[in-house]
Amino acid sequence: MTEFRNVQADLTRFRLRVLTVTALMLVLFVLLALRLVYLQVLRHNDLNEQAENNRTAIVPVVPNRGLILDRNGLVLATNYSAYTLEITPSKVVDIEQTIEDLSQVLDISARDKRRYKKQREETKGIESLPIRTRLTDEEVARFAAQRFRFPGVEIKARLFRQYPGGELASHLIGYIGRINPTEKKAQEDWTDEAQANYRGTEYIGKLGVEQSFETQLHGLTGVEEVETSAGGRAMRRLASKPSTPGDTIMLSVDIKLQNLIETMFGDRRGALVALDPKTGQVLAFVSKPTFDPNLFVEGIDQESWNELNGSINKPLLNRALRGTYPPGSTYKPFMAMAALQSGKRSASFIVNDAGSWNFGGHTFRSHGDHGLGAVDMYLSIVKSSNVYYYSLANDLGVDAIHDFMKPLGFGQLSGIDVQGEVRGVLPSQAWKRGYFKRPEQKKWFAGETISLGIGQGYNTFTMLQLASATATLVNGGIKHSPQLVVATQDAVTHTKIMQAPSPAQDLGYNAENVAIIRKALVGVTQEGTSARVFAGAGYLSGGKTGTAQAVGIGQKEKYNAKNMEEHQRDHALYMAFAPADDPKIALAVVVENAGFGAEHAAPIARRVFDYWLLGQYPNEEDMAAVKLGKAGAPMGKPRLAAEVPWPPVR
Repeated sequence: MTEFRNVQADLTRFRLRVLTVTALMLVLFVLLALRLVYLQVLRHNDLNEQAENNRTAIVPVVPNRGLILDRNGLVLATNYSAYTLEITPSKVVDIEQTIEDLSQVLDISARDKRRYKKQREETKGIESLPIRTRLTDEEVARFAAQRFRFPGVEIKARLFRQYPGGELASHLIGYIGRINPTEKKAQEDWTDEAQANYRGTEYIGKLGVEQSFETQLHGLTGVEEVETSAGGRAMRRLASKPSTPGDTIMLSVDIKLQNLIETMFGDRRGALVALDPKTGQVLAFVSKPTFDPNLFVEGIDQESWNELNGSINKPLLNRALRGTYPPGSTYKPFMAMAALQSGKRSASFIVNDAGSWNFGGHTFRSHGDHGLGAVDMYLSIVKSSNVYYYSLANDLGVDAIHDFMKPLGFGQLSGIDVQGEVRGVLPSQAWKRGYFKRPEQKKWFAGETISLGIGQGYNTFTMLQLASATATLVNGGIKHSPQLVVATQDAVTHTKIMQAPSPAQDLGYNAENVAIIRKALVGVTQEGTSARVFAGAGYLSGGKTGTAQAVGIGQKEKYNAKNMEEHQRDHALYMAFAPADDPKIALAVVVENAGFGAEHAAPIARRVFDYWLLGQYPNEEDMAAVKLGKAGAPMGKPRLAAEVPWPPVR
């Protein structure tokens, strides 16, 4: 009986266990069913999308960057395709060891390593960065055979920017470079559409036209949907939307003229801007010394950067746009025009130039301390009388000078269609009150006005401003804003869109007054300070030489270039236009620390006019002589401009 009860108890416990297990299994099956419903029904779309994303990837297709052409269609910036060896720092355990191992497979120079290190520091190691570019087919095959050894290292095909002219017009064209963290941060403020368009883009314009017309040059980014393997490799393309290449940018600049001018400068520093007075189009935009923008395409190495950035000659400074200089005697024609327009003086008014002018116990001297005798307005410009303009500045006063010069563009932004322009200084009493901090510095003293008349004192302007003012003056007071880009062209449809110039502004000059100043400027090239330079020219031109102090000298001291450091010597300037009766070109040029404008600046202007008006280009022997510093005039038998090769032979 006891044994029977034990069996019954065991059977009851067994049944209880079965029921428990059965209930547990039912609960588990219910939970599984609920989970299946949740995954298969409620989250079907979401999970299906994730699965699809694991199988496919959306890859941005970066567009080809647009070309940059000169006014004659010569290519200034283009693209080429090449293979690069790239390392993603976040996927590599030991970067230094990886680079050393790669060096056993491919040639990786010390410069490559320095450049890679600099880029890695800038991007914080989260992106794929090139350590070698322009790999040959043999190098690609060599790495492919050993790729399994290098996780985080891969070969990519990329488009690279190329500047066929090398250093030629580098400040004007600019360059592209890798997007830095500051620029990435700025992109966060862009619209969603703009940010999407830059997905996959690693390089943007950094200077000049490349920077100012970045949006047009970049184009529209496309997309590709690709099927990927478990390892993330692309297996096949499922769908695609092609990218749209950037627009071609067409400049008003003549690159052969630009090359001529830069060669004329040689190793000297300075700037030249040439404009069409009737339209404002920029014909040449020179800043010397230059730099090779190709250095920046792959990421400049530290050694090259230090050499450029630390040079006393400041090759990275765009002197045409950002360099400010006292205009010297090139300011005198504008002062004379101010006198005529204001009625302060007539053209026949006589001033006795005794070689110096006294005011408030201070002696203001002329060059060479010799007098010119009785001079009227014509002779004051042709012979470049300082005394005439000392007294004129005193008669006009600083604020009247300011009010006349401001509409001409002195000390103002010109409105040119590239970024980075500076204003310079056009002084006035209000300017001085706002510029200086101490009360005793804020007051304008009458003696400070005197030197303004000869383009010294607080006056500092860019060559762009001086060239624009010259163009306006000889164009009868009709002012055009300088224009560098004349058209854009769609890379697909080839539709050309002309860039409308800004509306012309009439400054209201009296035609007789304009004729008086133009006649005097022509006199400078015929019997004045630049007559020797323009002897035998096949056209009639007008101009004005200028010599501007780079450093001040004492009242009782005499200027002696031989006793001064090269960077302390006077600047040579020249403003000019041609032909005299119907100006088609106007320019302003400064050669830093070169001395007298007639000796060093005017000969460059002569070659510009010979090219632009007569199609003449110095022959190869003459150009070689110029490179040796022999920039005198006249030169030998010229070539025709059409005979000059492009890209230039360096």
